[in-house]
Amino acid sequence: MKFKMMVAMLLFALTTVKAQEYNAPKFGKGLFNLVGKDSSWTMKIGLRAQFLATSTWEDGASNETSFLIRRSRLKFDGYAYSPKLKYKIELGLSNSDLSGASQFTSNAPRYILDAVLMWNFAPNLEFWFGQTKLPGNRERVVSSSNLQMVDRSLLNSVFTIDRDMGMQLRHHFDLTNKFVVKEIVSLAQGEGRNVTTGNLGGYQYTTRLELFPFGDFEDHGDYSGGDLSREETPKLSLAAAYDFNNNAVKNRSNQGSYMANDSGFYETNTSTLFVDAMFKYNGFSFMAEYADRSAEDPYAKNADGSPLLKDGNQVVVEVGEGFNLQTGYLFKSNWEVSGRYTSIMLDKNITGKNPENQYTLGVSKYIVGHHLKIQSDISHLQIKNDNDELMFRLQCELSF
Repeated sequence: MKFKMMVAMLLFALTTVKAQEYNAPKFGKGLFNLVGKDSSWTMKIGLRAQFLATSTWEDGASNETSFLIRRSRLKFDGYAYSPKLKYKIELGLSNSDLSGASQFTSNAPRYILDAVLMWNFAPNLEFWFGQTKLPGNRERVVSSSNLQMVDRSLLNSVFTIDRDMGMQLRHHFDLTNKFVVKEIVSLAQGEGRNVTTGNLGGYQYTTRLELFPFGDFEDHGDYSGGDLSREETPKLSLAAAYDFNNNAVKNRSNQGSYMANDSGFYETNTSTLFVDAMFKYNGFSFMAEYADRSAEDPYAKNADGSPLLKDGNQVVVEVGEGFNLQTGYLFKSNWEVSGRYTSIMLDKNITGKNPENQYTLGVSKYIVGHHLKIQSDISHLQIKNDNDELMFRLQCELSF
């Protein structure tokens, strides 16, 4: 309740600024761009929401339809004291943003998505400290407001390492006058965002290397869906990331469910490998991702070595692999047609889960880029020896 009152008071205070004292920025550039009198700080305040309608059909089952505010968020970013010390804060307000309250988050909603300081302490070198996305799979790092389709793929759902609290070191350099190299290393707590009770296992170590043989993308297009910048020359990003979660206590590295046993938690070293690519040229875009998760011992156990069971089933780490291919073409009318193929192949001998293949066809209309757009897609999910599923989605994105 206190948090909601604080947000309401902040919005009221900002909206009561006299019109003659403040000129609002262009649509999509934030609600307010504030600058201190001595220019020692800045703050851009943004607001966004996604409105989603979904309809699904399963073999032998009736149709299910739902309407949802998929995301609703407040964003703050700028610099403090010096342009070399930047910050980003993002708060989630929708039910899906807040979900996941547990004893490990002090039984409180998970309001905070990002709260991170970024210090550019040397040329081409930044130190990040706080809670933010880890440098894992590309699709996850792409903002949900900049997606080419209604939402991310099944690969992201199963393998992402999402957000965590810790430190990151980011560096880039020019190998030639065009060839750019970017490197990231990260140390995190290893249990996901907003955890207040930790560290239960060990730490999580992540590294990512990105190669740009034809130079950097326009407008950070390597982390944005679709070629809205209509790259005048071919642009390519090739990347690989490796994540090692020492003594992980969750069944999906730092995501999924805690593996609680009779003495506390089952712990096992979990590794995840990501390889991905992004290509864009003149309205055409193509993205490919591969993920592989392994564990030192994927079978969870109690202290005496007996199998850890839940609802009569063996608790395991979800090990296996998946890949995702996605492409699209943006017409000059700012209509885009896109397609995606995703395959998830968890180790059935361990997880008991059958392979899944999903085919998706999407259509998007960009009214003001990613800030105001309408997107729709239809997906066919094939599960071996199980029911198939057909899903239709319609979504509107509005962001200031």
